[in-house]
Amino acid sequence: MAKSSALCEQIRLYLDHAPTMTNGGTILSYFHFRQEPNLDPLFQLSDYVWGVPRCVGNELSWHFWEWGDPLVEGRFGIREPLEDAPLCSPENVDLILVPAVACDTRGYRLGYGGGFYDRLFEQQQWREIPKLGIIFDEMIVSEVPVDPWDVPLDGVCTDWGWRVKPLHL
Repeated sequence: MAKSSALCEQIRLYLDHAPTMTNGGTILSYFHFRQEPNLDPLFQLSDYVWGVPRCVGNELSWHFWEWGDPLVEGRFGIREPLEDAPLCSPENVDLILVPAVACDTRGYRLGYGGGFYDRLFEQQQWREIPKLGIIFDEMIVSEVPVDPWDVPLDGVCTDWGWRVKPLHL
């Protein structure tokens, strides 16, 4: 948990200094799974509106969520908001925090192979939103395999700081 706390602090510092986030905003995040960093402490930052995903078929459905709102266990054992939680559309989103199994220094990521984020970023309206990969430092590799549909992240934040620095920082 100490590494997750350090990573949350790096993200909080970014949010405090990123020009696009100084007045709050809407951030899409995730609930951790397996070895992914636990970002739960970030959800208690009251300056931001949070959105989290539900797996609906082979797609991610994004829903607004506040700390303390009820959650259910989804089909992969990941916490999800209730089905009737308000939907979040891309025009309301300022930043997406993206989980990964590994990232490289070019900003490409590996996930668990379900393709959920690949399908999300195929859609132009989601691809244009700044995307920050969230990963523990030891999961940074020199290069991950890249497919033609892969979209690089705009930044990669680790518990030791930035490995791929966002342009607006």
